[in-house]
Amino acid sequence: MKGYKVFNPDWTCNGFKYEVGKVFEMEGEVIMCRRGFHFCKKATDCFEYYSFDSKNKVAEVEALGDVETEGNKSCTNKIHIIRELSWYEVLDLVNTGAGNTGINNSGDRNSGDRNSGYRNSGNWNSGNRNSGNINSGDRNSGDMNSGDWNSGDRNSGDRNSGDMNSGDMNSGDRNSGNRNSGNINSGDINSGDMNSGDMNSGDWNSGDRNSGDMNSGDMNSGDRNSGDWNLSNNNSGCFNTEQHQLYFFDKPSNMTFKEWRNSEAYYLLTGIDFMEWVYFKDMTEEEKKKHPEAETTGGYLKQYDLKESANEWWSELDDYEKEVIKNIPNFDAEKFYKITGVKVE
Repeated sequence: MKGYKVFNPDWTCNGFKYEVGKVFEMEGEVIMCRRGFHFCKKATDCFEYYSFDSKNKVAEVEALGDVETEGNKSCTNKIHIIRELSWYEVLDLVNTGAGNTGINNSGDRNSGDRNSGYRNSGNWNSGNRNSGNINSGDRNSGDMNSGDWNSGDRNSGDRNSGDMNSGDMNSGDRNSGNRNSGNINSGDINSGDMNSGDMNSGDWNSGDRNSGDMNSGDMNSGDRNSGDWNLSNNNSGCFNTEQHQLYFFDKPSNMTFKEWRNSEAYYLLTGIDFMEWVYFKDMTEEEKKKHPEAETTGGYLKQYDLKESANEWWSELDDYEKEVIKNIPNFDAEKFYKITGVKVE
């Protein structure tokens, strides 16, 4: 019969010294809780009798002699200490979810026992009654909410049905203003998306009263204009009706903004990742001081600067992909390094 056994850090248990790989045997009959080598069939059951401490040793064992079982505990007069389990293996065994530092979690990466909040069916929650993931607030069905009653994701405000809202009662996403039906608006009463100005019906506008998209100027019906009153796209001037070609590395090119956005080089550059989840057990002492909340959430999302992220991204590109980047119009390795921190040979 195979099972699991917990030992003190020095491989002792009730004064008896054990060793991995060896077989131990004692004479006489087995008497539960009085005579014999005790173990549990399930790793989770061991921690009803031993503290849940990563300093303790945990081993996979096999009973080779007589066995007596009572409840969730068993006892034998001959036991084989097969191998030591890493703490990561222990955590996988005692939780039905994954990546938990606690015990008996059905979700993933919860730091408390049965979550650090309660009644969470999702993952990484420090709040209560969340069915989503990584929530520090309560009653969220979405993910990464610090507010309450959100059905979307990454909301710090309340009662949002969209995502990443810091304001209240938004049905769109990433709004810091109020009552927006579009997405990522910091102004008020926008029906488009990602507007920081007011009364835009288009998307990604930082100016006012634009019906086009991604305008920082005012009253544009075209897209991506930083000037005013443009019918065309991607212009920094005013009253333009045609799309202009772009500068690359401070020199003119034959490529328009639309062609750039559809290029393989642009697609590769969007792969630069600025965020990484760092587990509490892997954090430095300085990080733990800066992020005390990480102890209950199991870690924190670490944000890297451009040069760190870009160099990691570059190291993962294959030779073909690196050539694609080097074939950007007017490519200048010195300027590319100055902007991204990546040295291109």
